[in-house]
Amino acid sequence: MLDQKPLFDDAPQGDPKMKNTAADDAVRDRAYSVTADELRQFIERAEQLASEKKAIAEQEKELFAEAKGRGYDTKVMRKVIALRKRKPDDVAEEEAVLEMYKQALGMA
Repeated sequence: MLDQKPLFDDAPQGDPKMKNTAADDAVRDRAYSVTADELRQFIERAEQLASEKKAIAEQEKELFAEAKGRGYDTKVMRKVIALRKRKPDDVAEEEAVLEMYKQALGMA
């Protein structure tokens, strides 16, 4: 392989380092501070949401315990809740296919 010479022998090699002025340092410090503050806010919001989610999960657990104590089948309740989230047409189609499969297997 041939060694290639630069077009100009006095061409600088690599990027020369720029000198930072006091103003440059101040801008960088402000940018870091803003970024750190913003990051801290995101983290605190995430922690707050996690805390709220934990509290809601605890309330849901208590609700289902109360329902179970009054004789309701919580497993079926959860299925009903899941069904209510879905589109009625999708539920009807799934139920029709389930019925067809049960008949084919002699389970109906």
